[in-house]
Amino acid sequence: MRFNQNRMLKPVTLLKSQGFTLIETIIGIVVLSIAFSILTTLIYPLANQSAEQVHQIKAAELGQSMINEILGKAFDQNSDMSGGLVRCGDTGADACTSWDKLGPEPGEIRVNFNDVDDYHDHKALADSLGDTASFSEAYIGYSLNVKVIADSNYDGVPDGNSSVAKLITVTVTTPQEFNFVFSVYRVNF
Repeated sequence: MRFNQNRMLKPVTLLKSQGFTLIETIIGIVVLSIAFSILTTLIYPLANQSAEQVHQIKAAELGQSMINEILGKAFDQNSDMSGGLVRCGDTGADACTSWDKLGPEPGEIRVNFNDVDDYHDHKALADSLGDTASFSEAYIGYSLNVKVIADSNYDGVPDGNSSVAKLITVTVTTPQEFNFVFSVYRVNF
């Protein structure tokens, strides 16, 4: 083995520690804060839109379940509860509930609602048994309003003839103050 004598070992010099200067650090913080503010303004609306979609789905579920519950009831207090055999206003049957007396009968609560007009001006968020506990957690910030009107000519305007058809309108308001309106007619047959 030959060694090169001309080659000398150079002593290791300690490199000067390098870091960021104060100006570089400040510029870095400014750039990061601008980047985070832009990122935040882009992400926040998406999170808000995501919440809107969840509220819309919950409002649709609540409105549809309320409509289904109401449509499962008789047309009128004086109609056959199973439908079809006795219709209020027919010959030999009692008259239909007057359009100005729509709403629950005295002492009647949701558990006992038996016809569609019992739900007129109903606002309580509760299940069909009247239990509000299950809804208080699932529908925080929501509100519900049910209107029932006599509408025999199907124009959406109360006309005073409650023996032909009743327009049921369920309005669900989300925590973001969006109103979802569900309407259906219940006809006397």
